[in-house]
Amino acid sequence: MTSRSIISSFLLPFLGVLSVSAPVYGKFNSNLTVEIDGVSDRRGQICFSLFKSSRGFPDSGNDAVDKRCVKITETPPKITFNDLPPNTYAVAVFWDNNSDGELNRNFLGVPTEKFGFSSNPIVRTGPPKFSDSAILITGKNQVISIKLQSF
Repeated sequence: MTSRSIISSFLLPFLGVLSVSAPVYGKFNSNLTVEIDGVSDRRGQICFSLFKSSRGFPDSGNDAVDKRCVKITETPPKITFNDLPPNTYAVAVFWDNNSDGELNRNFLGVPTEKFGFSSNPIVRTGPPKFSDSAILITGKNQVISIKLQSF
């Protein structure tokens, strides 16, 4: 018996088993936990907006995949977004000191409450672009830290 026929006699049955096997479906969704650095007391709440595209980022909560505010009960404050499909996301947050659900600004439009973004881009003259704050979510559980900043 030649080596080709020996290989064929073992390989063909194996390939036949593979062709009739049931398909395997995996769940590849992720959980993203966001921890906030820079909260000095438990006054107010932290408001989070999760975006999966540049549309509306960072101001339009209507375009966010998920948007919520949570009371500060732990230090550092954190929130988990569950069951996210693999994708590129960006997170915008602010420390809502007076619990009015808005990022308060002065008469020039400059924020008077602390804010932050995923990837912690440096903010000088305006909000960062989605691409500056983007993070790739692929693992089962991913944790990021956002450092609050102010002007």
